[in-house]
Amino acid sequence: MKTKAAVVYEAGKPIEVVELDLDGPREGEVLIRYTHAGLCHSDVHIAHGDLEARLPMVLGHEGAGIIEEVGPGVTRVKPGDHVVCSFIPNCGVCRWCATGQQAICDMGATILEGYLPGGRFPFTGPGPVSEYGAMCMLGTFSQYSTIHQNSVVKVDDDLPLDKAVLVGCGVPTGWGSAVNAADVRPGETVIVSGVGGIGINAVQGARYAGAKNVIALDPLENKREKAMELGATHAVATAEEAAALAQSFTNGNGADKTIVTAGIVTEEIVTGAFNATGKGGTIVLTGLNKLAVNNIQLPGSILTLFKKTVKGSLFGDCNPTTDIPKILGLYQSGDLKLDEIITRTYTLDEINQGYDDLLEGRNVRGVLVHDAV
Repeated sequence: MKTKAAVVYEAGKPIEVVELDLDGPREGEVLIRYTHAGLCHSDVHIAHGDLEARLPMVLGHEGAGIIEEVGPGVTRVKPGDHVVCSFIPNCGVCRWCATGQQAICDMGATILEGYLPGGRFPFTGPGPVSEYGAMCMLGTFSQYSTIHQNSVVKVDDDLPLDKAVLVGCGVPTGWGSAVNAADVRPGETVIVSGVGGIGINAVQGARYAGAKNVIALDPLENKREKAMELGATHAVATAEEAAALAQSFTNGNGADKTIVTAGIVTEEIVTGAFNATGKGGTIVLTGLNKLAVNNIQLPGSILTLFKKTVKGSLFGDCNPTTDIPKILGLYQSGDLKLDEIITRTYTLDEINQGYDDLLEGRNVRGVLVHDAV
C-alpha cells in the first residue's frame, strides 16, 4: 500500500514529506493507522545528527492510532483496537523485561536503525537506499506503519487519542523521572531543569508524589508560567536562582532531587544541577546530547563526601505495559493534565513548522493530526 510520511534523508536538512510503499504485517506484526503523533525533541536529535541513526528514516516515535490488520501469531491486539505506541518495545522475556525494567528491553537495541526483527524494513521508497527505517521501529509521522506487536499497548476506546498519544514517550518519561527514577517523597524539595514536553510532566510527577517545593527552572517565561499552572510552587530562569531557593527551603542544604530534562544537556547544566542538590540528594539525567559528548565533569570527592547520586533514566524507568494504562487512568481521574500541555496541532505537511516552534520554545508540546484516510 501507499502512505505519506515525513522523512529525514540527511542530517541537518529539512524533513521531507514523501509517498512511500509499505509492506503489510508478517509474523508478530500489526498494521496501524496513526491518528496522532507527538512532536518530541528526540526526532530533532535524529534530524540534526545529535543521535546517529541509519538514514533515510521515517520520523516520529510518539504515536496513537487504530489497528487495521494483524499478522500471524499476534496475541496482544486485534483489528479495531485503539492503541498507544511505546517508543521502546517490550518483549516480556529478556532479562530486563523479566526483572521489571522494560525501558531497557533488549529489543530496543535497533531503534536507531529502524528495522523490525529479522532486519526487515516495511517502508521502501525512492533513492539510492530504497529501504527506509522507522524511528524507534514506529515511524509515527506516517499515515500508516507496519510495526511489531511488542510496541503497542491497547487503551480504552473512549480515551481521546489526541491526548493519549503523549503517553507513548514524553509524559511517562517526565512523570517517571520524578516518581520512579528520582523517587520523590512527600515533603521534599525538587528542581526540574528544563520545562518542555518532558519537564512539564516531571513537574506534575513531583507534585503528585508529594514534594513540598517544586522549583521549575527554564529561561523562557511561557514555560515557567505553564509550570506554575501544573504544579510548580516556584519558577526561575537560572540555575543560581534555583539553587538559592532550594537552599532557603532546606536550611542551606539544597534540593533533595534535581531532574534534568533540558532539550540539550550541557556540562554547564549538569554542573548547575549537581551544585543545587544537597547532601544525600539525587540528580536524574533524562535529557540528551550527542552520544560522543562528555557532558559530565564533576568533583568526585564532593560526590562521595556529600553522598550524592547521579543517575540516568530512560522512559522514566517505566514499564509500558503497566504504566501507560496507569498514567492514562490518572488522566481520566483528573490527577494528571494532558489537554493543558498541548500548545497547538499541526498537519503532516506542517512538520517543519512544528519543529521550528519547538526549537524556538513556542510550544510545550505540539501534536500532529493525521488526515483522515
